[in-house]
Amino acid sequence: MEFFKKLKDRLFKIDVSKQKEKSKNTFLKKQENLIIKKRKKTINKYVLGLKKSRTNFSRQILELQTKHNKINEEFFEELEEILIMSDISVSLVTNIIYEIKKEIKIENITSPKLISEVIIDKMFAIYTNDSIVNTNLNIENNRLNVILVVGVNGSGKTTTIAKLANNFINNNKKVLLAAADTFRAGAIEQLDIWSQKIGCDIIKPNKSNDPASVVYDAIEKSKKNNYDILIIDTAGRLQNKINLMNELKKINLIIKRKIPNAPHESLLVLDATTGQNGISQAKHFKEVTSLSGIVLTKMDGTSKGGIVLTIKEELDLLVKLIGLGEKLEDLEEFSLDSFIYGMVKGIVNGNI
Repeated sequence: MEFFKKLKDRLFKIDVSKQKEKSKNTFLKKQENLIIKKRKKTINKYVLGLKKSRTNFSRQILELQTKHNKINEEFFEELEEILIMSDISVSLVTNIIYEIKKEIKIENITSPKLISEVIIDKMFAIYTNDSIVNTNLNIENNRLNVILVVGVNGSGKTTTIAKLANNFINNNKKVLLAAADTFRAGAIEQLDIWSQKIGCDIIKPNKSNDPASVVYDAIEKSKKNNYDILIIDTAGRLQNKINLMNELKKINLIIKRKIPNAPHESLLVLDATTGQNGISQAKHFKEVTSLSGIVLTKMDGTSKGGIVLTIKEELDLLVKLIGLGEKLEDLEEFSLDSFIYGMVKGIVNGNI
């Protein structure tokens, strides 16, 4: 198997033939070097942000390989426990173990020292289901892009919105925030402070304190002043699902009436440290509103990176953005290759 080699090639290897073609063009060469530099910077963020998950997972896998002299049922039982404790769902772990057993039989692998590559390969082959996984945000030029954001209090929703807005601003996009989480006064104040910090315009509630009114005013201002991005912060209380459902339904109707095919993204912010409780929250939100993807926050604070796989398996949703630290620039578009490398770098290199 060459899974680790292929992974590193995809992340780090430069196409030499293309480089030779472009070597005469100084401008193109400089552009290519900037892209390579940016790519390495992103990979380093994943490596640093996933340190807790990687250290825990790599150590357990390497210890398992050292402990056993042969691959048997006892080996698989311990491997199963490691995967489940990494926040991978039981049903998905069952599938992964089945695929690993099948592969080592085909490849005639008998030594535990040679199985790590198969483990990682099968974990993420099941995730992609042998297809291309597109986790890009649905953002287009020459239109108003509307992003609806939901999430429970404490998930990092408001901070995530600020980080996302900051990313867009750094890419020369004109961004407007809509503070439509009117149920919690603190959310409005927090978002207002962030908007001033990053230099972003914001629409706040008027006397009516109606979330739908905030969204209406924000759309009107966005269209009138040619904004590229409108990010709408919405309520995240699950205690009363009927009220939340009605509120989000009203907001969505206003958006669709003013902008056909919008919202272009409906993102749920999920705290990675909550594990299976976070998955349960996400299931409830799916019952209330349509979702297009997950923003997984606080990945730097958890030792259980398997939640990414469970989200795909149990929710049929992709992680589109991932929080790898507390800084404004630590919100990254989700890259499966970078995530895998950040999670298993210790195993790839044979050390923790």
